[in-house]
This record gives sequence, structure tokens and C-alpha cells, in this order.
Amino acid sequence: MEFTQGVRFDSLGLLPEMTRALEKKNIEWSTPVQAGCIPPMRAWKDVIAKAPTGTGKTVAFGIPILQKAAGFPAGAPKAVVLSPT
Repeated sequence: MEFTQGVRFDSLGLLPEMTRALEKKNIEWSTPVQAGCIPPMRAWKDVIAKAPTGTGKTVAFGIPILQKAAGFPAGAPKAVVLSPT
């Protein structure tokens, strides 16, 4: 699936705390890779994303991880991210 445009972060169903943090940084719109990754990751789907450097892949994976990690017990593994070098 290919995404060619971003969406507003407030349309992605993020936690209010996450949306406020993005707004404080004046970040309102996602990149295409973020628009494609965040919804399925929030639904616990596996995601493989291929996009050029600087397109927001770290945020695309980071936001859903931070949202899910908030409900996990302290000290428990929260996420595994595999990234080729």
C-alpha cells in the first residue's frame, strides 16, 4: 500500500496527550509514511515501511509504541524494532 500524502495527526485517533505534545511542537500534519504506519500499528498489525531518509519513519513507529507502552507493566519489554543498517 502506498501513501502519497499525509493527514492531520488529530485525525489518527491518538491519545490526547500525544496530540497535545505534537501541537506544542507545531506539528499538525503527518508525512505519508506516518499516515500509512500509525493506524495499522495502533491496531496491533505488523508493519514494514520503506521510505527515504528524513521522511518520518522514526515518528511513524515511535508514536504507536509510546501509546501502547503506557499500558504495560513497568520493567516489561515494550517493543521490538528491527532496523537494517
